Amino acid sequence: MNKPIRRVVVVGASLAGVRAAETLRAEELAEEIVVVGDEPHQPYDRPPLSKDVLTALEPPEVGLRNAQGLDVTWELGVGAASLELAEQTVHLTDGRSLAYDGLVLACGARARVLPGTEEMARVSALRTLDDARSLRAALVAGAERVLVVGAGFIGAEVAASCRSRGVEVVMVEPLEQPLVRVLGAAVGSLIADLHRSNGVDVRLGVGVDSMAEDGVGGKVEVRFSDGTIESFDHVVVGIGVVPNTGWLDGSGLTIDDGIVCDETTLAAPGVVAAGDVARWPNPLFGELMRVEHWEHALDMGAHAARRLATPDDQAGPYAPVPWFWSDQYDRKLQLAGRVLPTDEVVLVAGSVDDMRFCALYGRDGKVSGVLAVNMPAKVVRYRKAIADGLTWEQAMSETEVKEPFVVGRQG
Repeated sequence: MNKPIRRVVVVGASLAGVRAAETLRAEELAEEIVVVGDEPHQPYDRPPLSKDVLTALEPPEVGLRNAQGLDVTWELGVGAASLELAEQTVHLTDGRSLAYDGLVLACGARARVLPGTEEMARVSALRTLDDARSLRAALVAGAERVLVVGAGFIGAEVAASCRSRGVEVVMVEPLEQPLVRVLGAAVGSLIADLHRSNGVDVRLGVGVDSMAEDGVGGKVEVRFSDGTIESFDHVVVGIGVVPNTGWLDGSGLTIDDGIVCDETTLAAPGVVAAGDVARWPNPLFGELMRVEHWEHALDMGAHAARRLATPDDQAGPYAPVPWFWSDQYDRKLQLAGRVLPTDEVVLVAGSVDDMRFCALYGRDGKVSGVLAVNMPAKVVRYRKAIADGLTWEQAMSETEVKEPFVVGRQG
């Protein structure tokens, strides 16, 4: 066994950061561990924020269980301000500095905002615990009409949660279908239909030109790109995230839509990155990728921690099949792989009309991904097969159902 690293600093009290710290401690890879987090809260789980926190009668406990009792020094409510690689020092926003022998960068991402809305109390994102509490408070206080800007997974989950509370929801998406850049137009159309059937007013090809708060009426007046003007009790903006890399400007690390690492997650000697902020070449897909999913944060956090303590000549690549899920109404959508909207999509099980199905994505002779709704066993099976290099020909020969993915109800 290699000698433990004397002191490891983990920047980010995120899921990836906590898993890295947990791995370092459990496997005795570090003597001292310091975790820096810019939020004042103890580390918490994000998936419940757009679901249970908004819908349950009593807000659930969202603290990360693996953080409880973890033998580390917590530096919460203070951010990282800059990094000096040569001096192996992280400077904090309160003026203090932390020297390190090993550094884990798990500083995550922040929600994109619509310019001009930063100070509007009734306009929020849904990225943090405070965001979720703010939206919940608005719903509990009787918000009757909510606008969701962006029909990505977060926007769709918020729309579903608000509808479960009986709130009128308008969801606008400037693209032709929800999630078209991720899942393609046919699947995006299916997502739009799911929300319409549950009472959401889905408007596609429509964006937001401007917003203004009415201090007297307690409303947000929204001007849409089609020229219409409407009022809402609350607006939730779900238009993606931006990696938290601004504090690393001038550090010497390669920054390009995240912290660029090698295939082992090493960003510089003695420095690794993990989670939403990390971008690395995944040899399984031959692509430089950044992944924002829950299980990925867990897996990459553990891998990065072990990489920090592994000699370069013994380090292996991080080559996962990305996987995530999204709960919307009574449907669980699961996607494994790395798909493009131009991939071929074939239905291999179930029925699109019943919203219980499994579909495979393929390109360049390989299965690039699997999407399933309420068929979790299929995703487990195909995810493993994709990791093993499942070819399109093999996949098609092994299934009886091979139908082009077509959605009957277009909208």
